[in-house]
Amino acid sequence: MRVLVVGAGAVGGYFGGRLLQAGRDVTFLVRPGRAEQIRKNGFAVRVAAERADELAVRAIVSEQIEAPYDLVLVSCKAYDLESAMDGFAPAVGPETAILPLLNGLRHLDLLSGRFGASRLLGGQCIITATLDERGHAVLLGRTPTLTFGELNGASSKRTDAIATTMQDAGFTVQASNAVLLEMWEKWVLLATFAGVTCLMRGAIGDIVAAGAAGLIEALLEECRHIAASQDQMIRPDVLQRIRALLTEAGSTATASMLRDLERGTMTEADHVLGDLLHRQSELAVNSPSLLRIAYLHLKTYEARRAREGIPSADA
Repeated sequence: MRVLVVGAGAVGGYFGGRLLQAGRDVTFLVRPGRAEQIRKNGFAVRVAAERADELAVRAIVSEQIEAPYDLVLVSCKAYDLESAMDGFAPAVGPETAILPLLNGLRHLDLLSGRFGASRLLGGQCIITATLDERGHAVLLGRTPTLTFGELNGASSKRTDAIATTMQDAGFTVQASNAVLLEMWEKWVLLATFAGVTCLMRGAIGDIVAAGAAGLIEALLEECRHIAASQDQMIRPDVLQRIRALLTEAGSTATASMLRDLERGTMTEADHVLGDLLHRQSELAVNSPSLLRIAYLHLKTYEARRAREGIPSADA
C-alpha cells in the first residue's frame, strides 16, 4: 500500500515515521520550507530523551506527485486544510482512501465536498508529540493510538487493508465501527480542555487548585449537551474518563491550543470551539455560554494578532 502523509509535523511526522521504520511505502507531502529543512537536517522519530537513527525519507512538494496513492493520511492543522487539499489533489485517484486526523468535524464536509464522500474515512488519534529543534518528531507521552473506520460503521476491504498496513508499526491502531461517535467524544474532550485552559491560562491542576473545578464540569456538560443535540450520545464510561482527566488535582496538562496562544501562533479556535457552537440548538444560541466566552476570548486574541500584523508560522 502506497501511503502519502500530508504534513510532517508532530502528528504526521510521528505516525508516518513509524510506518516508514516498519518498512511501509511512505511519502511525505510538505511545503517547500519543510522540504528544505528535512533535506538539511534529515528526519527521525524518537521518544523523548532517547536517540534515534535518521530515516531515509521521501519528502516531496505537490508538483512532484506523479501518480495516485492508495491512502492519503491528512495530518495538517485544520486551518491549513483548504490549501492542503489543493496540494494533495493530484494524489487522489478512483481507489484512493482519505484518512484525516484533524480536530473537530468540519473537515469531513470539506473533504467530502472536494473529493466525494465515498473516498473519505473517519479517523482520530491520541498522541502527545512535538518537533525538536531539528524538525524531528518526538513522542512526549504514552504510546499513541490511531483509530479509523468507515463513517457508516460498516466493515470494508479497504479498512482491513489499512489496518494490516498499520499493524506492528510502533503505535496502537484500532479499526472502529463507531468512529464518528469516537470523533465526537474526542471533540467534546478537546473543546472542554482547550476552552478552559485557554480561558483560565493555566494547567488543569492550577484551575482545580483555584477552586474552579465546577467551571470545568459546567463547560464539559455544555459540550456534551451539544453532542447530544446532534444525536451523538457520549458513552457514560467515556464521559467519566473525560471528567476524571479534566478535574485531576495536581495535573500539569494543558491543551496544545494554550501553547499556541502563549507562543503567539495561530489556533484552531474556529474548528474546535466555533464549529461546536454553530451546532448547538437555536434555543441555546443567545443563552449564557462558557463555550462562547472561551471562543470569543480566543477570537479576541486572533483579532489582536491581525491588528499587529503577526504572520503565521508558515508565512
